[in-house]
Amino acid sequence: MTTLTEDQRAIRDMADAFTADRITPFAAEWDEAKTWPADVARAAGELGFGSIYVGEDHGGCGLTRVESALVFEALAYGCPSTSAMLSIHNMATWMIDRFGADDVRARLVPRLATLEAMASYCLTEPGAGSDAASLKTRAVRDGDHYVLNGAKAFISGGGVSDVYVVMARTSDDGARGITCFAVEKGTPGLSFGAEEKKLGWHSQPTAAVMFDDCRVPAANRIGDEGQGFKIAMQGLDGGRLNIAACSLGGARRALDEAVVYTKDRRQFGKAIADFQNTQFRLADMATALEASRLMLYSAAEKVTAKAADASAAAAMAKRFVTDTAFDVTNQALQLFGGYGYLMDYPIERILRDLRVHQILEGTNEIMRVVIARELLKD
Repeated sequence: MTTLTEDQRAIRDMADAFTADRITPFAAEWDEAKTWPADVARAAGELGFGSIYVGEDHGGCGLTRVESALVFEALAYGCPSTSAMLSIHNMATWMIDRFGADDVRARLVPRLATLEAMASYCLTEPGAGSDAASLKTRAVRDGDHYVLNGAKAFISGGGVSDVYVVMARTSDDGARGITCFAVEKGTPGLSFGAEEKKLGWHSQPTAAVMFDDCRVPAANRIGDEGQGFKIAMQGLDGGRLNIAACSLGGARRALDEAVVYTKDRRQFGKAIADFQNTQFRLADMATALEASRLMLYSAAEKVTAKAADASAAAAMAKRFVTDTAFDVTNQALQLFGGYGYLMDYPIERILRDLRVHQILEGTNEIMRVVIARELLKD
């Protein structure tokens, strides 16, 4: 895809305007204070940004993954951390809407769709990172409930979100023994660790999520027993596109800031933008971001269409875009020189925020595993 439709341009413009008004002027403050802007999230929900590709029957927008990419790139231009949190919420909400039974969808999705409530995604454990199928959190059926015991690590929204989409083991049959649950905040036995101290992503809380004889109604099971890992991976196809879009938005902001700075900064009697070395670097940065955007849109179309190679395409986009965006941001910081290292400018914050995008939603090394598996399959 090379040309946006009129509706897609309107969605992008709406997201750009919201970012300029409600996110960009305040992002540095949220970062410094380590504050989640709940009011801004609710305002984003009023525009439909909490349920971009969630079905319309319970309040979602029913749009495609391309529109999702447009929105998260726009929001990340102001604050990658805040945009990423909203992207994870969209992924978790979609999982409930796509695979949940009618009653749990009717009960949970409307509030999640408007961002009146927040959702988190709980797969990673202290001993199960890239090897996600080795997770140990266990769910045992007890009448009309499942009893969960275990812990999840590095959970965005931990302690703040209202719903936790949790993968837990219901049998010892490897990946086929994992089941998905929607665990609501306030459920007895659900608790949270201390907020993690992180390099970046300061505007959103990250904490362990713990289950100690946590009794979850069987009605809150998402999908059938044993479907959890498949559901988790399908969620991650979209999540990988979303986080790539967040990287793209942050890097685009870094490039724009570098263009303005190099025009203004003078050394050796002229603006540093007048040096051919600077011009070549800026040109390469812009080219790399445009290539990233086209790859992202192509992967988004494949995931929307449920193409046979959708997972590999999402992995390619996640790997390429997040690596490229971090490199572009790092080059922007270099163009700023020592000033880029200061918090007076947004470059260092963007750099800190984008670094984790190469790790979460599947490390970029695991993305290569996914891609190679597709290439080498019989």
